Amino acid sequence: MQSVISIKNVIKALDKREILKDISVSVEKSDIFGYLGPNGAGKTTTIRILLGLLQADSGSVEVLGENINLSETRRRIGFVLDTDGLYDNMTAEDNLLFYGRIYGVPEAEERIKGLLKIVNLYDRAGDMVKTYSRGMRQRLALARSMVHDPEVLILDEPTAGVDPSGQIEIRHIMIDIARKKNKTIFLSSHNLDEVQRICNRIALIDRGKIKLYGELKILRQGMGKGIVEIKLSQPITEQLESEINGAPALGLQGKIDETLIFSPGKGTTISDIISFLAGRGVKIEGAVKKEASLEEIYSEILKKAEPS
Repeated sequence: MQSVISIKNVIKALDKREILKDISVSVEKSDIFGYLGPNGAGKTTTIRILLGLLQADSGSVEVLGENINLSETRRRIGFVLDTDGLYDNMTAEDNLLFYGRIYGVPEAEERIKGLLKIVNLYDRAGDMVKTYSRGMRQRLALARSMVHDPEVLILDEPTAGVDPSGQIEIRHIMIDIARKKNKTIFLSSHNLDEVQRICNRIALIDRGKIKLYGELKILRQGMGKGIVEIKLSQPITEQLESEINGAPALGLQGKIDETLIFSPGKGTTISDIISFLAGRGVKIEGAVKKEASLEEIYSEILKKAEPS
């Protein structure tokens, strides 16, 4: 499968300081790709290069198989940056019509009505943007980024400064855009919970280097601490608890009401734990292997990267 976004061995220095240090990232079609990192890590520089606002010193950047410096390529990208690009003294509809004219969108009026419905602003289309909340502005900025029907969206902190209910609404919109409209989204965000909820693949950049990259689900499984929670129908007896502790390979760590928490030893599976308990007449309601959260992964990677 051809990558929708391909960044290969990109190096970029600003004011004699190397910002990006030989980074390589690939984004596939219909990905919601999370691009993470602390302030000053190189996220904004990467986005500026992706949009053709900066040139890489070396390496290559392609979007949809074409050089990013071609104007035809850039027209296939929509974006939301830290400034929303909206005009306060114009209505939401007029803002979108203005950008529709810039892009030469045919029959822009009908398309804009559809976009306003997607971002749940159709009933406020005639209101001045200066009356909008932060969350409404961000939703309108998303609509603006799609006026020309781009195939790729590059979003820089689209929920920053938005209240929790607004963040949820914007997340749902992004998911719908990717799944129903078949768009590819490159999402730069500090909101780890947001990224964990909606992104299927991620890259973590720190001090100009990619520290972690791949399928989020696989990364969470691979970096999990192997914790297994077994939900029982009733609490175990002290005698049975003693017997479980007598089998150290099971790795009983503790219990919370009817839930037993295990950290099994090497070679011990969930099935082994369940068989042990079932063989002693314990009724089991469920078993879950815990994955590492994105926050745990993020903290662990950055901790390793800290100079000693």
